[in-house]
This record gives sequence, C-alpha cells and structure tokens, in this order.
Amino acid sequence: MKNIYRVVLGLIAAMVAVGSAVAQTQGVSKNEIVIGTIQDLSGPIAAYGKQARNGMQMRADEANEKGGVHGRKFKLVVEDNGYDPKKALLAAQKLVTNDEVFAILGHLGTAANMAAMPIQFEKNVINFFPLTGSRDMFEPPEKLKMAFSPPYFDQMRIIVPQLVKQKSAKKVGIIYQDDEFGLEVLRGTEAGLKKAGMVLAEKTSFKRGATDFSSQVAKLKAAECDLVVLGTIIRETVGTVSEARKTGFNPTFVGATAMYTHLIHALGKEAVEGVYGVHTMVHPYADDPHPPIREWAAKYKAKFSEDATVFSVYGYYIMDIFAKATDKAGANLTTDTFNNAMETTKFPPDIFGSPECSITKNDRLCNSKVRIGQIKGGRWVSISDYFAAE
Repeated sequence: MKNIYRVVLGLIAAMVAVGSAVAQTQGVSKNEIVIGTIQDLSGPIAAYGKQARNGMQMRADEANEKGGVHGRKFKLVVEDNGYDPKKALLAAQKLVTNDEVFAILGHLGTAANMAAMPIQFEKNVINFFPLTGSRDMFEPPEKLKMAFSPPYFDQMRIIVPQLVKQKSAKKVGIIYQDDEFGLEVLRGTEAGLKKAGMVLAEKTSFKRGATDFSSQVAKLKAAECDLVVLGTIIRETVGTVSEARKTGFNPTFVGATAMYTHLIHALGKEAVEGVYGVHTMVHPYADDPHPPIREWAAKYKAKFSEDATVFSVYGYYIMDIFAKATDKAGANLTTDTFNNAMETTKFPPDIFGSPECSITKNDRLCNSKVRIGQIKGGRWVSISDYFAAE
C-alpha cells in the first residue's frame, strides 16, 4: 500500500508540474494558440492594415482546416491602432492582459510598435515580424524581437547609391514624414550618399496626416534636385509626385517598401509612371505570369471578394512562418521552444520571391536583401536582382 501511495503521489506531482508548465505559457492551451495582430483599420493606411489582416487570417484558416498545429488551432485576435501610437499602446494592453496572447504578429507602423513593445515584453509576449522597416524591431538583439523586413535605413543605404550611379544624379533631395519612419529613410539616404561621396542638396519634411505638399516640392525644385527620395507612404507619395509633375518638376523618384503598393499607381495614374520603389516580395497581380501566384490570388479573391495586394502577401507570409515555427517547436510550445525553432530553421524562398529567412541569437532580422521595382504601364515590375546589406 505504501508503494501504491508513493506512485499515486508521484503521478499527482507530475500532473501538477505539467499543468503549471502549460499555465505559464500565455496563450497556449490544449486546443488553441491565441495570437494577436494590431493593424490600422480606420486611419490613413487602413488599406494596408485590412489586407495584412486578411492575409494572416487566410493562412491561419488553412492551418486550422488541417487540424491546426499539434492539435491546437490558431485564434487570431485583431485590434485597430488607427495608425496612432496611443491607440497601439491600448491595443497591446488589451491583447496581452485580457486576451492573453502568445505573440503579436505583423503589427503595422514604426511608432505604433515602439509604443506597444514595452507592454508586450513585460508579459513575455513575442513581437513577431512587425510590418515596419525600423531597426528597433530587431536591435538590440532580444529573444522577444523577430523581424523580417530589411530596415528602411538599409533599404535606402543600399538603393540610393545604385540609382545615383544608374541615373548619373548630381543633386539628391528628400521629402520625409517627420516621425520614426521618415527619419530612418532620411538617415539611410544620408549614409548611402556618403558612400557615393555626396550629401543631400535639399531635405524637407511634413507631419503625419498632411495633404498639401506644394511647399516641399517647391523647395526640392528650387534646389534643382534630379533624384528625390520619398520618405512617404500612400497619399503622401501620390500627392508629392503629382504636385511635382504639375509644376514641370520631373526628377527620378524612389521610395522605401512603405510605398511599394498597387495603390500608388491606382491613385496616381499616369503621374506616377516611372517611380521606383524598394521591395522583396512581389505584388500578386491577378494576371501574374507565374501560375502559383495567379492561383493564390484567385483563392484570396474568392475568400475575401477583393483583389489581393502585397500587404495581403506580407500577412500571409508572416502567419506562414509563424505556423511552421510553431510546428517545429513541438507539442510543448513555449516562448523558449518557439525561439529555438526559429533559430534552428532556414525558411526557403516562397512563390512571391522572398529571400531565404533565418534568424540567430545575435541577429534577429531574417532577411537583409532588397531589390528595385518600377511602375511601368500602371503596375510594379521588378527591375533588379537582390542587393544585400554590407
């Protein structure tokens, strides 16, 4: 009887230990993995946020239809930040405290992420592949930071010298949004020009939400800039380029991944023809020459009754890598086992042309390569191979 008693006590202790381990992993239960995303669903870049959310949901649904990962299905909780850091902070508080998410995926916006990350990290919640090219998303190295987008700084540091050489540019100017995003584009541009033995001929900025760019364009035109870097997103890009064309000012325009979207040519029409943009994955046009992309785009449209965009692809990709890493982490999903899965896996290129993705303990950015696209005939066309950060 004493031996039986000891065995029973041992089993009870083991069950308590297992239960405690599961309880310590926020957002993970026997049948579910709760994850969150914070998007702009009502502000100036809501078009990005809604598409990213759809892409994530599409991939999560695909996984759930196959039974989930190790018997657990994904539950995606979506919050709106309105592209406002204060709202992002409140959204993060809700997700980590009320919804008790395991991770926050694809959070949109540099300033929004900066506001939310301290709240997440207090609760040991991973900030996974945010939709921003800020270096703060992976520096300094930290196990709760994992990024996939090459930083705006490196994008412009790599691409600007390439275009200066290609276009034989003599005077480079920049217009940028006066926040963390725009400043990263500015700093990267200055670093790239230094490499080319040049300095900015003119720089001018605008506040987030601005709609009139006439004074900024006038400054760039007066400085006779023949290449202008755009630290802009959607309407700021269209507004700046349209205003320049209207005044007969026709420099080479190039922007970061934040303005690589079909909305630029959909809204800007002929005015934005020839504009250059940095990108990794391609925009999924419904008539893309590659069958896998066409098929994916058709599936997306059937599900959401609208055409996919590159932000749909970003959302899908983010959720895809997360699902694969979760699978590799095994049945005992914790922050540490997930982190180990990410650090020991090289994720291959996908149908959208993304480079190989991998992170390490000291390098939390999974890809540092970018390429150049250009608007030709009313659509984005890739015109270069990948350039890697030095």
